[in-house]
Amino acid sequence: MSTTHSHITFCPGCGLALNLDQPGHGESCFCPRCQTRLVKGKMLRFNTEIALSLACLTLFVPVLFMPLLTITLFGVKIPATLPDGALQLMLNGFPFVGALSMFCGVVAPVLYVITVLLTHLGLAMKVKRLFASGVRTLAFLKHWVMIDVYLISLAISCFKVRDYADIEFGIALYALIACQILLIILLSRTSIHRYWEQWQSVPKFTVLLPETLIQCHHCLAVQSQGKSHCHRCNQTLSHRQPQSLQRTWAYLIAATVFLLPANYYPISILITNGSRLEDTIFSGVLSLINSDMILIAIIIFTASILVPVAKIAILAFLLVSIHKQSKQGYKKRMALHRIVQWIGKWSIMDLFVISIMMTLLDRGQILDFTPGIGAIAFGIVVVLTMLAAESLDSRLLWDNYDNEQPT
Repeated sequence: MSTTHSHITFCPGCGLALNLDQPGHGESCFCPRCQTRLVKGKMLRFNTEIALSLACLTLFVPVLFMPLLTITLFGVKIPATLPDGALQLMLNGFPFVGALSMFCGVVAPVLYVITVLLTHLGLAMKVKRLFASGVRTLAFLKHWVMIDVYLISLAISCFKVRDYADIEFGIALYALIACQILLIILLSRTSIHRYWEQWQSVPKFTVLLPETLIQCHHCLAVQSQGKSHCHRCNQTLSHRQPQSLQRTWAYLIAATVFLLPANYYPISILITNGSRLEDTIFSGVLSLINSDMILIAIIIFTASILVPVAKIAILAFLLVSIHKQSKQGYKKRMALHRIVQWIGKWSIMDLFVISIMMTLLDRGQILDFTPGIGAIAFGIVVVLTMLAAESLDSRLLWDNYDNEQPT
């Protein structure tokens, strides 16, 4: 790389000090050691996020208030909007499962696009409290926007009820699909570092003394050591996330404890023609196989059994490797950390299916569907494993890596 216009930065993935050139239009920069994206190429204007957010908000109007689909069950038409299933769960004795479904499927997506607009407003009006709160909220919500998972869950629910009822898709479903496409673009564009650079560009250190510098974990501003708080975002400065290992272990142990009841107790209960059918996660997969729904069975088995167990096992492996100061397989362990972060949200698919089924199979009819106690434990496992993956500072995986000169 050229050194004339380069400056020192630290990779947020592995902590490597780098001399970074400003990329050209549409070009991105990646860490040569762990392949973390350092700078994303600017393909669209910064203010494009405002247009994307306004379009998403417009699409949310039919999505929230019009039926995604309508089924005809025993001559009765039953419409299903996006919030219906979560509300049914909260009103029928399952407030935690209902609140989790509502947050991931409704609140987080809507709040995310509103927060983007408020953050841009704070930036335009130079209101730091509004801007900084917006940026922190975006960083948190980004992992909890799960409309894509909801859409897959909706498709699975339609397959499950097709033998009982006729299904008619509503215009809100197409609006939800369009909204998801726009959200994908919006989520890929919102960069915490880019927001803070728009607020205040920090001095670019060109003297190759990385040991005298520290990078803020929140806004990624590189600055001289010696102060306790970042001069740009006013957050506490630290070389690594405080108590990252302790928090990750706590979340992981708690998730492991709840994993047993999540798989032992029924996650759903179906009453049909007076007979009561209780299904655990595993027996539900077997029922799908017996009903010739092999593909759906594979999806549910992967999302609800394989993924939670894999997340716990991988995170435990990463934590042990950090404690043992392992000096092998750095890139493989980094890849495992990224996989755990990406797959985390897909475990909530079973809870979305339950919330949708609660809407489509009304209580009090010949068919009655309700969650089991296992759904509560499973919801807790999903939340704890996601928190565990986000609390683990990946730079700890590289702290005993041989010292390298910035490249």
